[in-house]
Amino acid sequence: MGNLLALFRPPPKVQVAALCLRTGESGPEVMMVKSLERGIWILPKGWPMKGKTLSEAARIEAWEEAGVRGPISTRALAQVQTLKRKSKGLPVQCETHVFRLDVTQTEDIYPEATKRTRKWMTLAEAARKAGEPSIAALLADLTQTLTKNGPHAV
Repeated sequence: MGNLLALFRPPPKVQVAALCLRTGESGPEVMMVKSLERGIWILPKGWPMKGKTLSEAARIEAWEEAGVRGPISTRALAQVQTLKRKSKGLPVQCETHVFRLDVTQTEDIYPEATKRTRKWMTLAEAARKAGEPSIAALLADLTQTLTKNGPHAV
């Protein structure tokens, strides 16, 4: 019966996320933000935007949610499965396309500055604190890759 139910499950919704990286004192750091609904640490993310590519939408989300700017990859670094909780509490299965953004500018005044907490973290710390298992796994994998191959390995 489980397979039968899978036939009626809607396809996952697409979301975009920005993996915002900079070089910190002890190596690569990632900008994490608190989600508005559940208060968990996440990457800046949102829905696709009409007239924008997925990477452009991720870049805009990085600015709006975390106040960071910089060049963004046009190719997704990863696609991971996440759950988005709607305002009524119902979970929505999402396929989140994650794009690398190399931060060149961080501002204190940005659209969601009064709504969100943001924090630079090492990749290992972000992997431990991420509130979404698939994002935590991605960050843990990147920690190993970057430690082994250097900051431009991803």
